[in-house]
Amino acid sequence: MTPLRAGIVSAIATVILDQASKLWLLNVFDLARRGAVKVTPFFDLVLAKNVGISFGWLQNDGQAAQLALMAVKVIAVVALAIWMVRSHTRLATVALGLIIGGAIGNGIDRFAHGAVIDFALFHIEIGGNTYNWYVFNLADVAIVAGVAALLYDSFLGVPAAKAP
Repeated sequence: MTPLRAGIVSAIATVILDQASKLWLLNVFDLARRGAVKVTPFFDLVLAKNVGISFGWLQNDGQAAQLALMAVKVIAVVALAIWMVRSHTRLATVALGLIIGGAIGNGIDRFAHGAVIDFALFHIEIGGNTYNWYVFNLADVAIVAGVAALLYDSFLGVPAAKAP
């Protein structure tokens, strides 16, 4: 399989897994009705709708703000796709596919629900205080994994991937 084909497969797989997990949690498991579901002592399933960007920044559910976020996302996906086509290493190409797939998955949410659907919450209790991580989804995991792989490939990979 060529690096480009591997990148495209990673993007498509990311979108499918992300959307399938969200559709299942919303429509089959009915997370909205169940509320927070304790899975382990440190992990819960919760329903959160993020109208902002990463980590809940820039919270604004106005139509103009949502359209602006979608426009930025489209531009980013196009730029990443151009980079992916020009990439020469399998790792960088797959990483870019993960980022593109995650961006598309969250973009589908924004279009369909007016917000990104998040559901995974890690937390820890120390000294009677509970500390929560941000609520996230599989698209977010793919984006973070893609960025980490790009950083690895850029600094330690041979030859290092370069942005166009």
